[in-house]
Amino acid sequence: MRRFFTSESVTEGHPDKVCDRIADEILDELLRKNPCARSAVECCAAYNTLLIMGEVSGAEADYEKIARKVIREIGYDFGDFAYDRCKIISLVHGQSADIALGVDASAERKAGGGADDEIGAGDQGLMFGYACRETEESMPLPIKLAHRLAERLTHVRKEGILSYLRPDGKTQVTVEYDGKTPVRVDAVVVSTQHDEDVSQETIARDIRRHVVEAVVPEELLDAETKYFINPTGKFVIGGPEGDSGLTGRKIVVDTYGGRCAHGGGSFSGKDPTKVDRSATYMARYICKNIVAAGLADEIEIQLAYAIGVAHPVSVFVDTFGTGKLPDDELAAVVAKEFDLRPAAIIRSLRLRRPLYAGTAAYGHFGRDGFPWEETDRAESLKKYLNGV
Repeated sequence: MRRFFTSESVTEGHPDKVCDRIADEILDELLRKNPCARSAVECCAAYNTLLIMGEVSGAEADYEKIARKVIREIGYDFGDFAYDRCKIISLVHGQSADIALGVDASAERKAGGGADDEIGAGDQGLMFGYACRETEESMPLPIKLAHRLAERLTHVRKEGILSYLRPDGKTQVTVEYDGKTPVRVDAVVVSTQHDEDVSQETIARDIRRHVVEAVVPEELLDAETKYFINPTGKFVIGGPEGDSGLTGRKIVVDTYGGRCAHGGGSFSGKDPTKVDRSATYMARYICKNIVAAGLADEIEIQLAYAIGVAHPVSVFVDTFGTGKLPDDELAAVVAKEFDLRPAAIIRSLRLRRPLYAGTAAYGHFGRDGFPWEETDRAESLKKYLNGV
């Protein structure tokens, strides 16, 4: 059965990603000063103004200085949103005492639980993880290619290969499948901000040569592959001057490109006591290790929490018929083998470190260097294959 699936990505200069990066740079600075700092920082950018808002406890930072540094590094040294020209408003205050109480004194702690019960979930919610054998990164091919194209756009701009490019950009890839096997790329969409004096013909030629063909394997492209490069014909006004930006508005880009369910929570600017972030990372870690262990070829996990309660209220597993064990048995394995309390997640994934700015663009998953991408539990999980 032939079918098509599409995922998108955006560059670090996309207005939403500018906001994500600033929020995560602030978080990293807070964690450098105090590994137990709490942060729920968000940003909103529009035209010539950046608003930094949210709750911070346990440390302080120079929010404006961090923001201007990020804006400069991304490449906005022109226009009204230039790093040295834009207006920055900071509305950051301490964490709500009611929320802090829920995190600090979980229901289990009140009942006499152990040390790891002393941090309850920072909010209620549901979080999803996913992994598959489709790529070596255990990610779906469409989102992998979309991210790599977006990364390449930034690379050729910053390295001067295509010096007329500007920071804002979006990519999209449609992959054709034969059953569950990807067989070809059916369509590639690239929209990139550019200087005003460059022709669309030049942009189309250069993007195809220096971006698309440098990223997408040749065997996946054919005479029927469709290319849409700057399909509106012009993209000079971009970034926050062209469209407002907001932290957490690219949550599907951040995860699996729409391939699996999403609980709705965003990541950037949140410290690891917020299970929106830490439990989603843990769910990915579990899924990747289960696939690496050979217990399933594809898996989606849902975790759900109640605010102030350390243990998840539910664990759901779906292996889409690929599991070596029934899904309910595999869910029991997850609950037995992985400690899903927030404090245990923070400890096992080493999340109190300033590692978050690097997640802000090009996906939180499928890239080396993050602890939730490790497969160090795979070998021990293989014991469940005995008797299968």
